[in-house]
Amino acid sequence: MAQPTIEHIGIAVKKLSVSIPLFEKLLNSPCYKTEVVESEQVNTAFFLKGSSKIELLEAYSPASVINNFIDKKGEGVHHIAFEVDDIEKEIARLQAEGFMMINDKPKQGADNKVVCFLHPKSTNGVLIELVMENKKID
Repeated sequence: MAQPTIEHIGIAVKKLSVSIPLFEKLLNSPCYKTEVVESEQVNTAFFLKGSSKIELLEAYSPASVINNFIDKKGEGVHHIAFEVDDIEKEIARLQAEGFMMINDKPKQGADNKVVCFLHPKSTNGVLIELVMENKKID
């Protein structure tokens, strides 16, 4: 199995309407995609700079985890996402290593990916997302 690589960094923001122009100037690169992720109650915006991606996350509901994050910590880095070849095998491997998962089964995420999250209590306070190109999952 290939080593996981950084797929993107997720940044929680209050308003995409403010943050998209800011990151376009910062990165000297246009936002290439916006998307709604219903399951997380967020609007997302993606930037590509070289092989690195940045995902901006804006809550559209008070119940969104992004809204809760911003209320507690303010805007800023929310998670680091690692791309994996087989998300179910990686979940099993990490659980066997003692890591706690927020969700045991992959679910649909943004950017045509299936995703799952590791609990920050088991990763030195960093929220880690595993992502895999959307293929049929059981």
